[in-house]
Amino acid sequence: MDLRQRTVASEISCTGIGLHSGKKLKLTIKPTPPNSGITFERVDISPCSIVKASFDNVIATNMATTIGFNGYSVSTVEHIMAAFFGMGIDNALVQIDGGEVPIMDGSSAPFVFLLKNAGVTVQNSNKKFLVVKKPVKVEDGNRSVHLYPSNELKITYKIDFNHPLIKDQTYELSFSQSSFIQEISKARTFGFLKDVETLQNNGLAQGGSLDNAIVVDEFRVLNEDGLRYKDEFVRHKILDFIGDLAIIGHIPIGHFVVERSGHTLNQQLLRKFMAQEKYWEVVRFKNRQECSWLKIPSFGALDLASA
Repeated sequence: MDLRQRTVASEISCTGIGLHSGKKLKLTIKPTPPNSGITFERVDISPCSIVKASFDNVIATNMATTIGFNGYSVSTVEHIMAAFFGMGIDNALVQIDGGEVPIMDGSSAPFVFLLKNAGVTVQNSNKKFLVVKKPVKVEDGNRSVHLYPSNELKITYKIDFNHPLIKDQTYELSFSQSSFIQEISKARTFGFLKDVETLQNNGLAQGGSLDNAIVVDEFRVLNEDGLRYKDEFVRHKILDFIGDLAIIGHIPIGHFVVERSGHTLNQQLLRKFMAQEKYWEVVRFKNRQECSWLKIPSFGALDLASA
């Protein structure tokens, strides 16, 4: 366990298709100083087209999480944000030549692969942890997100779809880098064949295909390779939730219990939680002894080099 902040060790790039725009996009990840957070820069717009990944900058949650500032925006940030969070990367600049993060294969795995290849640099400033002090919840009909005090970061997620292949699925994750990479990062986004035409007629999912999403008809998965996990659907919802959680900029220590939620309700919970300090306390630990009363998430050691 290393309590210091991290950035990438070197610059690295990839190209891919925007899920909703259908456009080819280039994305580059660069190292940044301690305490700078995750920021996105639209290199197709100048000047000063930088937006920080923050819940204050979330401007839309329809089908994806979109952040914006001063009239420009970047959408579909949740999968790369989940990768940053899962790999323990606190600070990085993401440059992109369009308004959407490429969908890649519909999961976080390609971004995890990029970060592994870029390497990780530990920095001379400690991570910030957000310890949950009091329960908080948001509800919308049968959908809800509850957050409870806990000595670790845990996510319990339940989905319920009226579909014979999906039905009820529940998954509980005690977060660590290894559990994220092995159990969550490879889970792909999914959709229903009957909805594809409607989405595309409304200007969405223009780049969607069986290469970057699980597509199901009334009875079966249409992807030739099938599912990566038998419960890949609920695991991807946890992936999305982690990506939305990463918007906070600190590592929360608490138990999230989520039922049938989506990006909109996730952000409502974060806004309500962060609005009042009675719910949380920001702490930094100098050594392991100071945080012995908590189960701090383990981010492993991947070619670490000191800044």
